[in-house]
Amino acid sequence: MPSVFRFAPSPNGYLHLGHAYSALLNFDSARQGGGRFLLRIEDIDTARCRAEFEAAIFEDLAWLGIAWETPVRRQSEHLGEYREAVEKLAAQGLVYPSFESRAEIARLVAERDAHAPWPRDPDGVPLYAGGASLLSSKSRQRLIEFGAPFALRLDMPKARSRAGDLGWIELGEGPDGQTGAVSAHPEAWGDVVLARKETPTSYHLSVVIDDALQGVTEVVRGQDLFWSTSVHRLLQHLLSLSPPVYRHHRLILDSSGRKLSKSTEATSLRELRDSGATPADVRRLVGLP
Repeated sequence: MPSVFRFAPSPNGYLHLGHAYSALLNFDSARQGGGRFLLRIEDIDTARCRAEFEAAIFEDLAWLGIAWETPVRRQSEHLGEYREAVEKLAAQGLVYPSFESRAEIARLVAERDAHAPWPRDPDGVPLYAGGASLLSSKSRQRLIEFGAPFALRLDMPKARSRAGDLGWIELGEGPDGQTGAVSAHPEAWGDVVLARKETPTSYHLSVVIDDALQGVTEVVRGQDLFWSTSVHRLLQHLLSLSPPVYRHHRLILDSSGRKLSKSTEATSLRELRDSGATPADVRRLVGLP
């Protein structure tokens, strides 16, 4: 069977050199190995994703000489599949609703930090500090019927206990040089959000479902997502999905050593193109032949 690679951007801004590097690595790997290359649009964030950014993704990739199979999978068109996955996890007793607002959670974290440093996840975000997992079924149902906003969280201690030891095959390199057989530590992320009242999925859940349904065999992505793989391996195990192998690559940094980001208004590919850059120039800038 041919290897299957994918590039999965979110249409919440214009692509920059970091995106170009990842897309070209995936496309080159598929072409060199006689594999397939898929494009996926991760557009579950309806507040930030826009049609003009999706159109720009197609334009930028085509300009780089990248071709992809059609039809393109858009996450917003598959919410039912993600909802079914949450229901499967809930049927195992691994999901619970939490009702605190972000402000309330921040207050709880501050209270705990006042006594001792509250743990953070690998991205530096405080772990969930609420006590919703202790609510009775009757209390949860009453709050939901009342219309309270909620997030559906994975009960990490239960899930971790059920899964046992997990790991993945790393063909690339983690931030500290990890490669080969890597042990997964999903507990470092706490009770992660799987879905919300208004959105029946999350990044972690969607990417696991999508990769499995699309038959992705090798996930090539940036090192900033290296430790997210721990959560992905846990979800794959709980949902009985075959895991791909992973190849995490170096990040493209700006002049101050920070990862390129849409949020910091990194120079976009369209700006480079408008200034006279060529696809060959882009390859040179990201260190590709």
